[in-house]
Amino acid sequence: MSRDHGMCRLAGRLLCALALTTAAAAHGDGGSGDWPLHGNDAGGQRHARLDQINRDNVAQLEPAWTWRSGVKATFQATPIVVGDRMYLSLPFSHVAALDARSGRELWRYEHPRPAGRLCCGPANRGVAVRDGRVFVGTVDARLIALDARTGQPLWNVAVADAAPATEQAAQLPDSDPLSRRETQGSTGVGIAMAPQVAGDLVIVGITGVGYGLHPENAVVGLPGQYGRPGVLAAFDAASGRRVWQFDVTGPGWEGAFAARTADGLDLGRDLPAERAALAREGGAWRHGGGSLWATPAIDAERGLIFFGTGNPSPQMADGSRPGDNLYTASLVALDLRTGRLVWHYQQVPHDRWGYDVASPPVLFELQQGGERIPALAQPSKLGWVYVHDRRDGRLLFRSEAFVPQQNLFAAPSAEGVVIAPGIAGGASWSPSALDPQQALLFVPGIHLPTRYTVREAERADGSRFQYVVSEPEGPRGGVLAAVDLAHEGRLRWQVKLDQPMVGGVLSTAGGLLFTGIGERSFAAFDSGSGMRLWSWQVDAGVNAPPVSYAIDGRQYVAVAAGGNALFGFPQGDGLHVFALPAPAVAATTGAR
Repeated sequence: MSRDHGMCRLAGRLLCALALTTAAAAHGDGGSGDWPLHGNDAGGQRHARLDQINRDNVAQLEPAWTWRSGVKATFQATPIVVGDRMYLSLPFSHVAALDARSGRELWRYEHPRPAGRLCCGPANRGVAVRDGRVFVGTVDARLIALDARTGQPLWNVAVADAAPATEQAAQLPDSDPLSRRETQGSTGVGIAMAPQVAGDLVIVGITGVGYGLHPENAVVGLPGQYGRPGVLAAFDAASGRRVWQFDVTGPGWEGAFAARTADGLDLGRDLPAERAALAREGGAWRHGGGSLWATPAIDAERGLIFFGTGNPSPQMADGSRPGDNLYTASLVALDLRTGRLVWHYQQVPHDRWGYDVASPPVLFELQQGGERIPALAQPSKLGWVYVHDRRDGRLLFRSEAFVPQQNLFAAPSAEGVVIAPGIAGGASWSPSALDPQQALLFVPGIHLPTRYTVREAERADGSRFQYVVSEPEGPRGGVLAAVDLAHEGRLRWQVKLDQPMVGGVLSTAGGLLFTGIGERSFAAFDSGSGMRLWSWQVDAGVNAPPVSYAIDGRQYVAVAAGGNALFGFPQGDGLHVFALPAPAVAATTGAR
């Protein structure tokens, strides 16, 4: 029996197509030069097996073409390249198809702008492409299938009701100086993640449910019932019919009232007070939160899908949600065919700090004690990479810290306590990349120490309530770290940067890493040493994940540059594509 046919028997008819695709493209480009999935391969490794551009010639890299969308806003999309076409989502859930050789626009889908304030801003992290269809999740929580040839809508379904979960949205007390700053975020739901495709399924999750307010340079958690359960749902790719749905929170979400994290760290919880509050707050799971920020990874052979969940609702203000708040702030594995929970690992029970499991999981094979283990690496906001056996969720090891840590799990107080990494990371939504030959995981890290302060205010009826404010304090910066997965997560090297790492990383077989750094710079590093080998200045923040693809024997590197409003990086509307000059391409022999 061939390995491919054996994989089909293991996966079942529903997963057979995905299993064969994964077998043919297990290392990303599958030999074709495409970038077919958000993470390039189903396991999210973001590694291109292309080496025409390499350590020796990357200094010659130059712009091949630039395309302007005309939409200047936070631009976080991963381009998808299939054949000679590139498919790209824009802010506000518009979609464009481009000629991947030249950047010529072939068609554009304009998503109707929903009325009212968006819960989660304009960002969209990409599309999925399968069997002549382009799938996009939208800012108003819909999933749309477009004809890949023309951009015409084929079907359009609601993933979740985008109407407010409550009639009255939370607002800051007038007495708080933050109330006079511009506030981002409101009650509601949207979709930021790029969908994932698996056989006949297209899978997507919602954001905006771990409710908190976002005044400029701050995050505020207010008590109340403003959120709803996060949702990951699978739809039939041909018809849009909902096949299954997993709700992040539900009855029994209080769990075991864990005093410590699963890896043994004291959470400082007042468990008697939480247990006493359970009788009056037993229905808090109905507003429980757990947004889904990143595209899931898939193990086709075992029929499993893996994803991280966000903080519980309300954010930071934890008095009305006693218990562990399952399955928020967790890494979750589901049965791909049914959506049934297989296992979970909650990184932070009863999260009070905004420690979402936000960065995409990365699948790889780990050699440990003479055994080959199907493993998963998840870079966390806490500043460690957690490595699990993906069959059962068993924690295999935790890496060395890739960013500075201070006062982890200290309780917010009236005086305020400074905690690092803080609410923005360690590793936030930005995807890491894995070089399977070197067994190195390249993590974009954020160092943004945050002061958590408890404040008190008076309601209209004279009663008083407490809320939590988190604001950056002290010097901020970023880290690009190489985590050695073959040696229990030791740091092979680190590059410290002046600005937080927001965007993502690309690894290539040419021994290179590509990523945005600083406000307007795109750079290449030697993946073995961390030495910077090349950089290029553009006109906006490079805060999106790069990709690499090849057409007609020429390798390209592409990245969106539209900035990031939350971090203050300048806005733009450019897609920048780089290649070696034609004589250098002709001289190379390594392109695959």
